[in-house]
Amino acid sequence: MKTLDRLWTLDEAAVYLGVPPKTLYQWRYLRTGPPSHRVGRHVRYDPTEVRAWVLDQD
Repeated sequence: MKTLDRLWTLDEAAVYLGVPPKTLYQWRYLRTGPPSHRVGRHVRYDPTEVRAWVLDQD
């Protein structure tokens, strides 16, 4: 069963990944980064999906 973590803000995801927030905006635009979700007018990241994306990178 999947546990519900609090969704990360763009800044929190950037800190976890060790990249500037601008890089996440660019990856989102290019559709190359971790999955992101719109919650109203905000962009959020599911920590589980971000971690899975990191492990999938070679």
